[in-house]
Amino acid sequence: MNLKNNKITVGELLDYAPAKAVFQKKFAMVMRHPMLGAARTVTLEQLIAVAGAYIPKKTVVDTLNELRKV
Repeated sequence: MNLKNNKITVGELLDYAPAKAVFQKKFAMVMRHPMLGAARTVTLEQLIAVAGAYIPKKTVVDTLNELRKV
């Protein structure tokens, strides 16, 4: 998948079933969060910047690699 140099939005990722499945597998609890819809306009780059404080770097890198393969 083309992540548009991490400028792709969360909404675009969630609208693509294979990418959504990656997020579901890696971050099931987040996918059930009621505020998920509000994050649809956030870019992947912005998400990585925030998530980096809470998620191990290896998990972020592994997730990005999986997203590129779908």
